[in-house]
This record gives sequence, structure tokens and C-alpha cells, in this order.
Amino acid sequence: MSLSGNLQTVSFPDILQLLATGKKTGVLECKTATRQKEVTFKDGNIIYASSVNSNEDLLGQMLLKRGRISKSDLERAITLHKQTGRQLGTTLMDMNLFTKEEIADCLKLQIEEIVYNLFSWQEGDFIFHEGASPKSTPLLIELNTMNVIMEGTRRIDEWMEIQKVLPPDDVLLQIAKSPKVAREELTLSLDEFRMLSLINGDRTLPELIDLSPMGEFVTCRAIYRLVVNHLVEVAGKREESSLEEEDEEEVIMSIIFHLFSNCFHRIRSCVQEVVGDYNTRFGTFAAQYRTGLLTYFPGVSPDSDLMPSFDRFLAAVREIPATRRYHVLMSGLEKMISEQLVYVYRLLGESVYRDTVTRVKKEISSPLATRRELVKRYNIEDDFYGTIKRADKVVKLVRG
Repeated sequence: MSLSGNLQTVSFPDILQLLATGKKTGVLECKTATRQKEVTFKDGNIIYASSVNSNEDLLGQMLLKRGRISKSDLERAITLHKQTGRQLGTTLMDMNLFTKEEIADCLKLQIEEIVYNLFSWQEGDFIFHEGASPKSTPLLIELNTMNVIMEGTRRIDEWMEIQKVLPPDDVLLQIAKSPKVAREELTLSLDEFRMLSLINGDRTLPELIDLSPMGEFVTCRAIYRLVVNHLVEVAGKREESSLEEEDEEEVIMSIIFHLFSNCFHRIRSCVQEVVGDYNTRFGTFAAQYRTGLLTYFPGVSPDSDLMPSFDRFLAAVREIPATRRYHVLMSGLEKMISEQLVYVYRLLGESVYRDTVTRVKKEISSPLATRRELVKRYNIEDDFYGTIKRADKVVKLVRG
């Protein structure tokens, strides 16, 4: 089976579903310029995963961060592992530091962390090596791929809600001095309790994620719940030694330009996957938007030579009076994306429409994560989801 391409055109969940339904055995390799991850399948189920050029998912680091092993014991185990060539997990069992069940449990967490991280990748090349095996053979865990797809999709939706509440990256967090809770007793999950032990008023969200033994998603979910339950609050901002002045309008226009460019590319890609590159119906429909500022959002791949430059887009925006330019731009983009989504429903039906909406929604996670405070101030996120809801309302009316 020859399966390769880019995650911009074929989503990671779609790849997993294809391998699961085909009961494929082999190694799926996903990589960008800086990251590479591999997921191993047996008869369609996931049995192993690894980060090739990163130590973020390594078994030893996970055990250390979780307080399951001392640094000295880990160093001894790594030395023996290198000398004997045996797997680190096997070496830890040989040293009587862990049972087989404990190592299997940790490896399962490692595999899940790697695979769920891949759900957030919006770009990167992938290739499936059918029949291949991992370069090294650890204890093999078997995860039902369809269950992983459902959990990964659920996490994406939950992640969008979490991102709305999480503070900017330069904000320090502390335990609330006067918690505003509605009852005398409050039940905390183990994850939330672990995060409370790390929050001291002198750490930011990225620092807490780095210190946490639970992985980024679980950590952020725990902090989210602590914030909404008024148990954690802002302690102030991290003072920077030097802050470069930035053109705020240019930054927000850059976010809008790249966000909506990716969204329109997703919509076009979803249509082409079903009807093929040579069917011109969607292209003919989309041609009506090639006027004014909307000309700068042709729906092509962001890496394509056909993609207009941001500098020219910014210059065109600034030709509009300052008091009107943001409203003119956003109203046009919101109308365009809503109408294109409705056209996908009319052309290809509800299943393709729902899949397209899911892929489009993913695009908001990147700007939320990088410039959360600015995105909130300009109300980009609420406007974005309002546009999706308007498309849904039209679809419901059409469906009857």
C-alpha cells in the first residue's frame, strides 16, 4: 500500500481511519522541518509510537517527571541500556525498579501522548511504510485505533474550550487568596491537585506545562478547571528585560490573514478530496469572491507560489480608513466562509460538510495558543465561531 502526502491535504484522523479499516501493519512516519514522530500499526491497531528527534516523549523522561524514578537510578539504567543494547524498559525491569505491568502502563501513556499530539499538526509530510517494524522492539501495547480517533477528536473540541480560558503566556498564576466557591466542600481530581502543587505565583503557563508530569493537554485541562472554579488566579505579568515595540494592527492582520487563508484552503481541499481536482464546480462558485480584499484569500495552499504576499494584503487593508478597515475585512471574510461551507453541504451532503467544519475549526487553535490575549481583545474567536454557527443555521433550514 502506497500512502504518502501532506497533513495540509489529508488530516491525521483520516489517515488513522484508513489504516484501521484496512487492518494495515507498518510504520506511519510524520515529520516537519524540526519534528519527526512514528506510529507503528499491527492489523490496524496502534502498538507503538516514538519521537525520533525529541526527548519530550522518552520513557525515562516521563518516569522522571512523574516522580517514579530518581535521577541517579535513571542514569544507571541509561548506562546499562547503552552497554547492553536492551530496551530501557527491559533494563528497568532487570534492575527490579519496575514490574512489566508498570512499564507497560507508562509506555501506553507515552504512545497516547505522541499520537494525540499529532492530532494538532496542521502541516507536515507523512508516509506509511507497509510491513515495516520499529527499529527497536519494546514491550508492545495495543490500542484500538478507532477509539483513539474518537478520543483525539473529542480532545480537539475540548481544547478549543480550554484555550478560551487559559491566560496569556506571560501571565503568572497563583492559588486564589480568597477562593469564590459555591459550597464548603470541593472535589479535586488528581490532575488538578498535582497542578496546585506546582502553582506558586512565580510560574507562567508554559513553565507549568514544562514542569508537569502529565503532558500538555491534561495539564492545560487541569489548569482550566482550576481557573473556572476560581481556585487559581492571575498574580501579575512576568517582567521582561526588554520588550520590542510591535505594530499591533500588523500583528492582528497577520493572524487574520493566515487563519482565514488556511480555512479557505481546508474547504477547497475537502471538496477536491471528494470530487477530484478536475471538477470545476467549486472553483466556479468561489470565483465570485475574487474582488477587493477577498482576492487575497484564493484558497490555495499557504506554501503555493499562487498565494498572495502578506505585505501586499496589509498595504491593501491600510488603504481603507482606519475606523472602517477591520469591520470591512471581517464582514467580508465571515460572509465568504459561511457561504462556502453552506455550498459544501449543498454540493456534497452533510457528512462532508461536518468533516469540513471540523477541519476548519482546528485552524483557530494556533493563533489562540500564540497570541491568546490579542485574539481575545479583537474578538476574533467569538466572531469565528459565530460564522460557523450561522452556516449551521442555514444548513438546518435547507435540510428542513
